[in-house]
Amino acid sequence: MARSDLADTSCPVSRAIERVGDPWVLIILREAFLGTRKFDDFQRNTGASPHVLSLRLKQMCGDGILAKRAYCDSPLRYEYRLTDKGLELWPLIMVLHGWGQKWLGGQGVMLTHKACGARFAPQLSCPGCGAPLTARDVRAEISPDFQTEREQREEDHR
Repeated sequence: MARSDLADTSCPVSRAIERVGDPWVLIILREAFLGTRKFDDFQRNTGASPHVLSLRLKQMCGDGILAKRAYCDSPLRYEYRLTDKGLELWPLIMVLHGWGQKWLGGQGVMLTHKACGARFAPQLSCPGCGAPLTARDVRAEISPDFQTEREQREEDHR
C-alpha cells in the first residue's frame, strides 16, 4: 500500500498514520505539549528547517490539530495552539515517550500528575475495570468494511 493510499481505507490506524505519522509532525506535537507556541521556538526546539516546519505547521492547522492565532500585529506574528482534536493526541505522545524511555533510554521529561503531584509512567488501562492493558490482554476484531478491503488486496495481490 502506498502512503498516498493510507487515507483511502476504512482502517483508522492507516488514516491516523497518514495524518500524524510523519516524524516532524510527532516532534512538533511533542513541543506543543511542552508548551511551545511560536514558530522560532518550534524551529529551535525541533531542529527543523524553516521550510519543513512551515509545511508541517500548515498541514497540522489544515487538519485541525493546531490553530494559528495572531499574537502581535506589528509585525504580524502568529502562535500555534493545540485544538481539542490535537489535545486528543496526547496519549500517542505519552505512549511513544514511555516506549522510547524503556527501550531506547534517556529520561527526556518527567511526568507529574498536577492534582496529586505523583510522578508516573504512561500506562494504558481498561475503562471498565481499571486493569493495566498490554497487547496480550486485548482482542481486536476486524470490521466488515476493513475485512472486505483486506480480501480485495489479497485478490489484487494474486
